[in-house]
Amino acid sequence: MSAPRVSILMPVRNEERFLPAALASLCRQSLTAWELIVVDDGSTDDTPELLRVAAARDRRVRVFNNAGAGLVDALNYGLAHCRAELVARMDGDDISHPQRLERQAAALDADPGLGLVATRFRHFPRHSVGLGMRAYEEWQNGLLTHEEIMRDRFVESPVVHPSVMARRQALTDAGGYRKTGWAEDYDLWLRLAAGGVRFTRLPEVLFFWRERPERATRTMGEYAADAFRACKIHHLCQGFLLGVDNVTLAGAGLEGRAWQRALAREGVRVGRWLDVDPRKQGRILHGAPVTAPDDVRAGAEKILVTVGTRGARDGVRAWARRAGLREGEDFVCVT
Repeated sequence: MSAPRVSILMPVRNEERFLPAALASLCRQSLTAWELIVVDDGSTDDTPELLRVAAARDRRVRVFNNAGAGLVDALNYGLAHCRAELVARMDGDDISHPQRLERQAAALDADPGLGLVATRFRHFPRHSVGLGMRAYEEWQNGLLTHEEIMRDRFVESPVVHPSVMARRQALTDAGGYRKTGWAEDYDLWLRLAAGGVRFTRLPEVLFFWRERPERATRTMGEYAADAFRACKIHHLCQGFLLGVDNVTLAGAGLEGRAWQRALAREGVRVGRWLDVDPRKQGRILHGAPVTAPDDVRAGAEKILVTVGTRGARDGVRAWARRAGLREGEDFVCVT
């Protein structure tokens, strides 16, 4: 059997309802030189039988059992068995467009400097998608270039994990997936970014992400807001906040206060707050003054933008440009 062009890494647990549709979408791919590395993480339903039948029917399907060791172990176990130079992720309840693999592989082939290619995605079924997830979809689909993705990487996870294709060497060089107490995919993206890996997103919708209550992003503590803040702070302290023990927070609302508590746990103090609300200005909040954002100077302080109001980032960035602040050097948007 010749080496595959793409290895598809798919951990599954109890996916009997949706797995047939996911597998069918792979069988419809225009790029046919793939292998599916599917790791059964301790299923107790008919998933093992579905996988047995799929492997008997198609030699490209390779099934492994991880005995319920957990998602991170399943991902690393599967990654170790991927033979192709390109690794695509997918989950057992999602759908890939027939040209997804072909177009992602072509993008990586065309630019040796690229390490990871995402695609635009769409949640389904649409009637189950709330306003928050629709806003997340719109935000993420708007980040196409490496520069746009890097600029917003501390706002939220900038790519959907099961939609990406990456160079296997980049994933292994970064150390694969880690158990950290926060989202394993977001942690990996931030490590890849810190290591200089270049990202891009294809402008076509080539991935369909199933919205359902039992999805890991809704049920696992690693995906909770506190865990995401801890992940962001961990990586910020290795880059933007390296050696910094005093920061300015732009935004003295509930989200800013949650950031103050999380930073304090890591030994980083809030020296002052910036807020446009005159009712907050002049107050002392957690031992630091709340001031108007009029007197900031480039290079004088490190600013984390924690304004939680939807759509506020554009206004903050416009203010920062007028003030001569450099994004990534003087300030970072973290919400």
